[in-house]
Amino acid sequence: MMDKKVPIHVYSEIGKLETVILHRPGHEIENITPDSMRRLLFDDIPYLPVAQHEHDVFAETLKKNGAEVLYLEDLVVKALDTGGSEIKDQFVKQMLTESGYASGIVHDALKEYLLDFDTKSMVNKIIEGVQKKEVNFVQKGLVSLSEEKNYQFFLDPMPNLYFTRDPQASIGEGLSINRMTFQARQRESLFMQTIINYHPRFANKKLHVWRDRNHSTHIEGGDELILNDHVLAIGIFQRTQADAIEDIAHKLFKDSNYDTIITVLIPHNHAMMHLDTVFTMINLNQFTVHPGIMGAGGNIPIFVLHKDKDNQIRIENYHNLEAVLKDQLNLSELDLIPTGNGDPIVSAREQWNDGSNTLAIAPGVVVTYDRNYVSNATLKKHGIKVLEVPSSELSRGRGGPRCMTMPIYRDDIKK
Repeated sequence: MMDKKVPIHVYSEIGKLETVILHRPGHEIENITPDSMRRLLFDDIPYLPVAQHEHDVFAETLKKNGAEVLYLEDLVVKALDTGGSEIKDQFVKQMLTESGYASGIVHDALKEYLLDFDTKSMVNKIIEGVQKKEVNFVQKGLVSLSEEKNYQFFLDPMPNLYFTRDPQASIGEGLSINRMTFQARQRESLFMQTIINYHPRFANKKLHVWRDRNHSTHIEGGDELILNDHVLAIGIFQRTQADAIEDIAHKLFKDSNYDTIITVLIPHNHAMMHLDTVFTMINLNQFTVHPGIMGAGGNIPIFVLHKDKDNQIRIENYHNLEAVLKDQLNLSELDLIPTGNGDPIVSAREQWNDGSNTLAIAPGVVVTYDRNYVSNATLKKHGIKVLEVPSSELSRGRGGPRCMTMPIYRDDIKK
């Protein structure tokens, strides 16, 4: 284990995982209804007790393999308690503003209600959502003031929060704190902003924020892959925009050793919401890839951003993923392992259940969902050590092991 002189140190997708941030699903899951699923970006409603058990097994698997597991909600509570009452007040005000209550009677009542909790209960309440039927609001007659009179919540629940990868992403000795695409998830990155500003483990440690959440364009962590100490891959799709990639490239090219970003244009498909749902790095020269992203002859639109001598961006166009990876990562051999062993039916089914969303915890060692048994068997045939975790309920949220983790410390890869 390395001497952790900095709180964030991630220069690869595959270095031994030392520290990771998770969120254990809570009552926010039980606040999804059939009518709100689309609003909250869910296709189904997980059964919470089983989802929590599966998540506990997942966390224990990471711990047994040497990872320190931190929980997002605990970090937020510590940050707020360290910051004090003024910071806690500011946090609640910002959360309410981003929930649509910048001022007024409802804002004041919600603020009073939330600040009456102890910090841990308050954070949990914000995550699970505040229902209109809660006694404080009924007594004050505020339900009738809501613009959506038939909707049950003043504050929406945050059921996507167990996918800690997306609101933020570690890059080198810094991170991006992301502007999320959909309103259902935009408040989530406020938690990480609070953590790095006030938690004693992160505050005043000169962390680089390569891109903050205060933008109109959006980028999400599931599209950000750290291929090595100077090359990133970023997916372009509905949830990550080209302008946001160019913005973060300018910052990285100016203030870090990163000089190359491989951008991959993902097909418009509900099943393929982020790059890591179709493509992950699992060893020095081995990657998972969903065959469905490839066109004729294995082609896919790729744009490679380079830093020129004046720290400006030079863009090159390519179409062959294997050739680009070999060239940019200086690899003589490359093993692209297809989801579902390349079978069109199996690969589509298992990609839907995150068969491509593997989490590398060391070179050639991955955590996967057990339900994707064809993809897992294929990985094993390619020499990969596969640690399977149960997934009947977690997978209903449309995210896998990589989606559920925010690594903040990995060992460096020996060259």
